[in-house]
Formats: sequence, C-alpha cells, structure tokens
Amino acid sequence: MKFKVNGHEIFASTGGRPFDKNKPLIIFVHGSGLTHMTWVLQTRYFAFHGYSVLALDMPGHGLSSGESLKSIEDMADWLSTVIDTVGYKEASLVGHSQGCLVTVECVSRYPDKIKTLSLMGGAGAIPMNPELLSLAENNDPKAVDLMMDWAHGPAGHFGGHPVPGLYHINTGGMLAKSRSIKDTLGVDFRACDNYKNGFEAAKKIKIPTLSILATDDKMCPIKEGKKLAFDRKKGNCLACHQIENGELAGNNGPPLIAMGARFPNRIDLFNQIWDATKNNPNSFMPPFGKHGVITKDEINKIIEYLYTL
Repeated sequence: MKFKVNGHEIFASTGGRPFDKNKPLIIFVHGSGLTHMTWVLQTRYFAFHGYSVLALDMPGHGLSSGESLKSIEDMADWLSTVIDTVGYKEASLVGHSQGCLVTVECVSRYPDKIKTLSLMGGAGAIPMNPELLSLAENNDPKAVDLMMDWAHGPAGHFGGHPVPGLYHINTGGMLAKSRSIKDTLGVDFRACDNYKNGFEAAKKIKIPTLSILATDDKMCPIKEGKKLAFDRKKGNCLACHQIENGELAGNNGPPLIAMGARFPNRIDLFNQIWDATKNNPNSFMPPFGKHGVITKDEINKIIEYLYTL
C-alpha cells in the first residue's frame, strides 16, 4: 500500500490483506536501517485475525521516498501524521529497537491517538557505540555486520527461521543494505544516540503496554540495570530481596518476581525506589533517590531490568 505523507510517497505492508478502515489499526515501526520486512510474520497474523495493519517503511527506507528523519522526535510527529493520513483517530503501535523510542515518544506526545503500545527489544535510551556509529556514518558495511551479530543470539546465528530457506542474519543484513548505509543506518543511529527523553516520555504512558526484552540483547542491553540492582553500594536490592541468580540475598522484603504484574504503572515502581517511605513511613527500604544514593537515570535502568523478572 502506498500513500503520501508530507508530500513524500510512503510504503506500508498490509499483511497480505486489503486495508480495511472498518477494522482496528495496528502500526508496526521497524528498527534502525531496516524496513517493513522486519514484521512479515506478525503483520500477516494480525491481518488474518481481524485487524488492519501497516508495517511502515520510514521515510528514506525500503520502498518509501524522501530523506531519513534525523531525530526521534521528528519520527514521532511523523507517525502521528500517518494515523491522520490513513483516516484513523487512534491506532495501536508496535515498535522494535529504535521503533520503541519512536512509539514511546509518540504516545507521550499524542496520548489520545494511541490505544495500546507493544515494545520489542527496546529501552528508554539507546546510546550508540562510537565505533559502530562511525562505521555507519561512513557507509561501511561492517556496521551492518556488527548490528546483525549483536542483534541475534546463538540460535539466530545457527539459523532456524520460521520461513524455510531464510536465515535471520542474512535477511536482516540484506534489508539494512537495501539503501545507502550512511543515509539510513547512519542517520538512525545518530538519532538514537541524540535522543535523551525516553525515560521522561515513558512516565507519561497511561495506556496498556507490553514490553518484550531479551537478557542477552547487546543492542539494547538490560545488564546495566542488573549491575546497579546487584551493586551493594548502589541499588543493593539483594540486601532485602531474593532475585533470580542473586547471591547472599536477604528476606526483609518480598522476592522480586512478576514485577510487571505487581507494578503495571512504571511511575509507581519509580516512586517506590525513589522514596518508599512516602507510601509507607515504616518501610525498611531506604529512600534511594531522595537521599541521592542513585540518580533518576540509574533508577530507570534498574526498572528496565526489574521488568524482565
């Protein structure tokens, strides 16, 4: 399906079914340097189960014309315009990696337009490895090879794609190299590196949200949050809570399990870590943020990790 946004022709896959404005809409947003092909299986499933789907090629990517947008904020505004352009008042958003930053920012800016949010392999911030960023901005194919290597776990390296004859890494590399690397991946990586509003934007989210994370994801790692949570001089969660793979854990507090179910609202979990005594003056939990033991950014990293438990 093709349509025009801000004067540029945009392509979006509809999952093999005609686009039907009478059905609820799901919009899929790909990651850095990629295309709508990221979502080939997901779009087909939902298109055949009662939804209209749009797996977008962002401007300058895949089959879409125009230049790549240079900031996450611009991409979020553009995404809102897409919803208007196709004649909908609201849509559900699904993002992958960089697409998570875009969709989170979009929800924070246009809350009345977004019904639900799903995030795959995302984070509140995606600072780039300087060498990887330089390779991409200099049009070096090694940037794509490194991204594909880091973005796939051991199973992905050995193959096993659900579609016979396809191989995760080769397919991803082909998509990332379908246009000029510096004009797509390079611009996208720079936008990710410059974006600093993710955690603040996430605090504004009030809609149902699903976040799917991977413990071994090297592009959007949760290891920093785990490191802070286990650090006896920082989060020190193990002093009072049992945590999977934690050693010498205390038992003054409940085990840290099913955190998404216990704290469906991210702000509530943030406030609990910032100052637990506000809700319970008799709490054993120190007011980590209020007393400056850990910063807001460090709390957000810990939360990213806790939501994997």
